[in-house]
Amino acid sequence: MRCSSVLFLAILATPQLASADDDERGTDKGTFGVGLYIGEPTGICAKLYLKDDQAIQAAVGGAFIGGGFQVHADYVFHPYILRTRDSFVLATYVGPGVRFIQYSNGRDASFVAFGLRATGGLLFDFKKIPLDAFLEVSGVLEYAFADGEGAGLALNAGAGVRYYF
Repeated sequence: MRCSSVLFLAILATPQLASADDDERGTDKGTFGVGLYIGEPTGICAKLYLKDDQAIQAAVGGAFIGGGFQVHADYVFHPYILRTRDSFVLATYVGPGVRFIQYSNGRDASFVAFGLRATGGLLFDFKKIPLDAFLEVSGVLEYAFADGEGAGLALNAGAGVRYYF
């Protein structure tokens, strides 16, 4: 009996899992956000919500590990939204994207590469203030336009914060 009571209380204490269709972003928050991205690349990021569970996000900045300049864009879905207390919503996101990078890492000649991204992340969407913070990882399958380079795999990872209008 004691074990079942503890289990029942534990189930009641856990946050509810909501479907991505629920409106969790808050009523006063805008659909377009701009902010800073730190990682690969480090620069400026933006996100535009098309629906509560779908958005287009992008970043532009310096690729310090790859050496050069990078631009990427993703179409992301928020399949799981975890309801928390009144302060923020915790959501996951996944989606496909594209990347353009201009490699220059001290090499004799710079070159460009185009790639397809697969992105996944965790989003902390604050309810009372028009901010979100995120962590993400993306695998990239790219083709570099240079002699001896060709196709290859790359990894992008970063964190950021955005302010919504």
